[in-house]
Amino acid sequence: MENLHVDCYCGYRGEETPRRFWMGERCIGVRQVIDLWLSPEHRYFKVLGDDDGLYILRHDAREDRWDMTFFHQTDSSV
Repeated sequence: MENLHVDCYCGYRGEETPRRFWMGERCIGVRQVIDLWLSPEHRYFKVLGDDDGLYILRHDAREDRWDMTFFHQTDSSV
């Protein structure tokens, strides 16, 4: 996704965890990190946004680039 900017919390070991991200002008707060996993070249974060959307964000540490690889709008009435 173009124009994705992620604001992260840096833990005591220097690992970055998303706490909010922008898609263009729209800011989405991370309500919860549901899961995270590593691949040889990326870190993935499955997060619940404050808009009740479910997102998977991918971080390429070598290029310091973030991408959104998945989005699903959850039903907040459930």
